[in-house]
Amino acid sequence: MALPTAQTTDSHVLHEKRTNTPREWRRGDRVNEDALLPIRIGLVQSNLDDAYEHLMDVSHPASPNYGKHWKAEDVHAMYSPSEEAVAAVRAWLESEGVGDVVHSDNKGWLAFDIPASQAEALFSTEYYEFEHKMSTDKIKVGCDGYHVPADLAHHIDYITPGVALSPALVKRSVDVLDKRAHPADKWLSGRPGRRLSHRAAAPPAISHLQTRQSNISSNLSRCATRITPACVKALYGIPDAPTEVDDVNALGVFEASDAYAQADLDLFFQLYAPHIPQGTHPTLNSIDGGQDPSSPDAPVYGESDFDLEVAYSLIYPQKIILYQVDDSTYVNLDSKVYFNSFLDALDGSYCTYSAYGVTGNDPAIDSMYPNPAEGGYKGDLMCGTYKPTRVISISYGVSEFDAPLNYTKRQCNELLKLGLQGVTFVWASGDDGVAAFHGDDSASGCLGKDEKLFNPLFPTCPYVTSVGGTQLWAGQTLSDPESALAGPLEHGGTAYSGGGFANYFPVPDYQQSAVSTYFQNHDPDLPYYTARNDSVGITNMGENHGLYNRAGRGTPDVSATAGPFQLIYNKQHVALYGTSFSAPVWAGIITMINQERTNVGKGPVGFINPVLYANPGVLNDVVNGSNPGCGSEGFKAAEGWDPVTGLGTPNYPKLLELFMGLP
Repeated sequence: MALPTAQTTDSHVLHEKRTNTPREWRRGDRVNEDALLPIRIGLVQSNLDDAYEHLMDVSHPASPNYGKHWKAEDVHAMYSPSEEAVAAVRAWLESEGVGDVVHSDNKGWLAFDIPASQAEALFSTEYYEFEHKMSTDKIKVGCDGYHVPADLAHHIDYITPGVALSPALVKRSVDVLDKRAHPADKWLSGRPGRRLSHRAAAPPAISHLQTRQSNISSNLSRCATRITPACVKALYGIPDAPTEVDDVNALGVFEASDAYAQADLDLFFQLYAPHIPQGTHPTLNSIDGGQDPSSPDAPVYGESDFDLEVAYSLIYPQKIILYQVDDSTYVNLDSKVYFNSFLDALDGSYCTYSAYGVTGNDPAIDSMYPNPAEGGYKGDLMCGTYKPTRVISISYGVSEFDAPLNYTKRQCNELLKLGLQGVTFVWASGDDGVAAFHGDDSASGCLGKDEKLFNPLFPTCPYVTSVGGTQLWAGQTLSDPESALAGPLEHGGTAYSGGGFANYFPVPDYQQSAVSTYFQNHDPDLPYYTARNDSVGITNMGENHGLYNRAGRGTPDVSATAGPFQLIYNKQHVALYGTSFSAPVWAGIITMINQERTNVGKGPVGFINPVLYANPGVLNDVVNGSNPGCGSEGFKAAEGWDPVTGLGTPNYPKLLELFMGLP
C-alpha cells in the first residue's frame, strides 16, 4: 500500500501505518480538500512506566506509604504529558500556520479544526472516506499512514483522524464534512458482555413461602444444596454488619442490560434476611440513560436482583450505590458491555484520556451519546458525574479478545489510576472454565480454528481482584472443605470456575512468586506459548501448539461460594450457580472491613491483591476440583495459588485482623 511521500522530508518519519481496514468499513473517495477535519493529537503520557510502582507504593503491606491514597487531581497531574511535549508540539503547529489550538482539560491532547488539504500537507498523507458496508450515509475519515517531525515523534502518541478512523459522521449531499455532525448509531455485533449466573439443574422446591421464613433464614443443615445468607456467613466467619455505618463506605454495584425488581428484593429479605426492612433499595446512579425499575419500560431484570440480594444480606444497614449503565436502546440491541461508559462517569478525565494510541471511547465498540436512536439517551456522554465508591462489585465480563489490545490496556490503566485513589474493584472471573462464553468468539467460547486455545475472560487486568467460584458437594457440611465450582445446569452443561492466564497482560510482580510456585509444584502438563504482543495484538498465539500463555497474569486471585444460591426472581425461588455471586460476597467483606477501619480513623484498603498475595494464610486454600474447557481438563486446584480458585476463599476474622493491623 503506497503512502504519499511528496512532502515527506528527512526530518519527518512515518508515525503509524495501516495494516488492515476494519472489516465493517470500506475505503471510498478522497476527502474533499475543503472538508473541515477535527484533528486530535494525543500526547504521550508522562510516567506511565512508573504507574505500577506508584500503585504498589500505596498498596503493598511492606510499603511505608501503605494506605496513603492519592487525590484525583494528583493522579491526573502525575500522568499528564510534560510541559516540554505540549510546548514543542504547539510550536510545530504554529510554525505550520495552525491556529486556535485547544489543550484539553486533562492535558492529554491538542485539538484544532483545519481543511483536509492542510491536514494532508501537515502529516504528508491523503485522507479518504470510509463507508460502512451496511449504510452508505454514515462515514468515517482516515488515512493509511501519516508522518510527523522526527524530533517530535517521542512526544506524540497518535493522531486522529489517522490510522484510527474518526468517529462516524453523517454524510452530506456534498463531499464536505460538517464538524457538527452527530455520531451515527453504533454498529453492534455478537452477544452482550455476559452476566455470570446460571440456573441450577434442579432448583430445590420450597412451598408455603409466607410461613417458612424463620426456618429458611437460619437453617444451616442444607448449605451444600441451598446456599443462603446464613450459610455464607457461617462458611467464612462473617459477623452481622455493624448497626452504625458511614455513607463513605457504601458499596458500589455495576449493572447493565437489566434492572432489579423491588418485589423480588422484598420477598428475599422477608425469607432470608428478615432484619432488612421491606422497601430497602439501592441509590440509583443512572449513567447515560440507565433505568431503574420504576420506569414502565425498564428491561427484564435478573442479574440485578441476584447481586443486590447477596450484597444486602451481608452488609445491611450499609447502603448500596447502583451504577446502572447505558440506555435501553443499547440494552435491547444486545450490545456487549465494555465498561468505558461506566469509567467515564467515574472519572471525567477518562472521557478524553489518551494512552496506548487510543483517545476516549471507540465509536466502533462503545455506546455513543447523545444517542440519535428512537428512545435513546439524548444527553451528552456522562464524564465525571459520580464519585466512585470505595468498593465496586462487577458480575459481568467479556472475552479478552472482544476488544483490541490497546483499547484494553488503556482501560486497565484507568483501573490502576482508580486503585491509586483507594478504589477496590471486585470482578467475577466467569463460569466457563478456561473458555469465555459459549458462542462468543466460537461455539465453545474457545480460540483457534479448532477451538482448542484457552480464551481468558476480561478483566484479566492485574489491577482488579478477580473472584472464582467454589461449592460444597451434596452430603457435605459446613465443616467440610469446599471444592472448585462444578455446578450442573438446568439445560445441560456445567458451570466451572473461570480461570487461566491472560494474553494481553504479563504476570505482575506481586503475583510472580505464587504463579511460579504453581508451575513448579503443580505443572498442568499442557502445551503453552509465551505471548508476544504489539499495538496490533498477540502475534504468536497458539505457537508450538500451545493452549495458553505461560507468561500471562493469572486469574482468579481469590474465590468464594458460587452456589447453588437460593434467590428470588420474578417472585419465585431459583437455585443458581455462578461467580456472579462470589464477587458480591468478597465485595461485601471488604466493605465491612473498610467500615471497621473507618471506626478507628483509618482509610480504605484500596487495591487488595498485594496484601493477599503477601499473606495467603488469611484465606482457606481450595485444593479439589478443576475448570475444564476447550476440549481439555483445564487446570486443577492445588495447594497454594491456582488458576481455578486463586489463593482460596475468605476467612473473615483473619482478613479483618490483617487489614486492621495495617496503617
